[in-house]
Amino acid sequence: MGKNEVATPVRTRNPRGEGARLRDEIVAAAVALLDETGEESAITLRSVARRAGIAAPSIYRHFADQPAIMLAVVQNAFAELDERLRTARDAAGKTPRERLLAVCYGYLEFARDRPGRYRTMFGGLWVPDLDQSSVTAADVATLGQTSMQLLADSLAECVTVGDATSDDPAADAVALWLGLHGLAHQHAAAPSFPWPADITERVIDTLAHFTER
Repeated sequence: MGKNEVATPVRTRNPRGEGARLRDEIVAAAVALLDETGEESAITLRSVARRAGIAAPSIYRHFADQPAIMLAVVQNAFAELDERLRTARDAAGKTPRERLLAVCYGYLEFARDRPGRYRTMFGGLWVPDLDQSSVTAADVATLGQTSMQLLADSLAECVTVGDATSDDPAADAVALWLGLHGLAHQHAAAPSFPWPADITERVIDTLAHFTER
């Protein structure tokens, strides 16, 4: 082996019937590459195979193409976001306002803690070609629905108890998400900007249509 060659790690073969484990290992390898590089282009069939310690053709038993791997990566990221938001909500205070605030701050924390995954989910880092890949419009349409529903339900609870005046919680939840996404994106893109200390509260209070305490 030459000095500059890197050996592919030798992976222990999974016992018969544990194909699902290999699929998970492939996705984990792709996630690790994304976290390290922050670039979707770093995730190729060969790079994922090297990281997982398998031969590239083995990937085709579980994924038709690279976009299918990326879809699984994004689905896993949304599952992590959903869990983060539910945990934040359930650990918050007893009032709907406190629970909605916890969900909003949990979203911003996820964006800060997982920048590569967040950009892939929401920042246009990954835009599958639906005509040239195995990924379908239905696959893409379902991404983020659980998180959005959790945000809408939390806002609706605020309306029910008089903490918010929204007359369309579903639509206002979308507006609130856009505000949170803008905050997350701009905080990452312009960290040296002189942000007002209470900018997060201002955005949430306004878009959630909170009543005065």
